[in-house]
Formats: sequence, C-alpha cells, structure tokens
Amino acid sequence: MENADFNSSSQTPHPSIPLVIDSRDTEYFGSGVTSSVAIAGHPIHPIIVVFPVAFLTGAAGADIGYWLTQDFFWARASVWLIGLGLGAGILAAIIGMSDFLRVPRVQKRTAGWLHMLLNVSALLLTGINFWLRVGDPQAVVIPVGAILSIVVATLLGLGGWYGGELSFRHKVGVVGPGETDIQ
Repeated sequence: MENADFNSSSQTPHPSIPLVIDSRDTEYFGSGVTSSVAIAGHPIHPIIVVFPVAFLTGAAGADIGYWLTQDFFWARASVWLIGLGLGAGILAAIIGMSDFLRVPRVQKRTAGWLHMLLNVSALLLTGINFWLRVGDPQAVVIPVGAILSIVVATLLGLGGWYGGELSFRHKVGVVGPGETDIQ
C-alpha cells in the first residue's frame, strides 16, 4: 500500500500481531511523544545504543574468529569488546530506563516491556561473560563464552526490533506536541 493511498479514514496499514506488532490507528494519525532524555528534542538513547550493539555483536564475531583460528588476538579482542559493550550498555540502559519510567506510552506497549526485558537480559549475560573472561580471556571462549556472545547478539537483535517498534510504530522519542487521544 502506497502512502498516498493511506488516509485517516482507512485502518492501520499493518495488522496487530500480539508480541510482534501492536498496530493502533491512533498512533498512525496522532502525534509523537518526545524522549525524557534529549538534547534540543533529539533523543539520546538511539545515539548511545549503537555502541553496545556494535561492540557486543563484534565480540560474537571475535569469538567465532578465535574458534576458527585459536589465535589469542581474537580472545583478547573479544574481552575488550565485551567490556566496552558492558560499559556502553549500562549507559544506554540508564537512559532507556528513564524513558521507560517517565513516558507512559512505553509502559503501555508490549514492545516497551519486551525491549526492556530483552536488553536487560543481554546486559546481565554480558556482565557474566565479562566476569568469566577477566582473568584469562582464552579459558572460556569455547564453548561457554562464544555461546553467551551469540545469545547476547541475538537478544540485542530482538530487543532492537522492539525498540524500532517503539520509535517507528508508536512514535516514542519523536519530536511532537504530546500524546494522542487514545493511549
């Protein structure tokens, strides 16, 4: 369906599929909700999340590199990526939790809860993965560390989907005058 064919008298262009897509007519036609942590109206959370996602998916790649080559470089790279991902992830989580707690639309959407739960789970597993590697980066790469890294990368992908749902479908973190009529 082309955007030109979509008007306020039609229904949502996408079906509502519980736990995957929560389509609501009012959010296609209503205004957005600004983020609780923003600079000049630009939300900070989407700026910050790219770092833990990049670091932690890179760690999964480094673990695979270690598995294929047994080269210590990849084990060391992975522990650094996990440490950096953990630090950046904590910062992103603090900012994201501010929106979760202070923007009512986020708490009222399944996407908000799933985004938070998946990413907090990824952060907890990252902390465990980092703690296991600190003394000896090579000791746990195969299989425990690699499995944890791949699970974390998968959780981040799923959590990112729901973050996108909040931004693009439910207009959270969008410059706008306020909530729509139906929340």
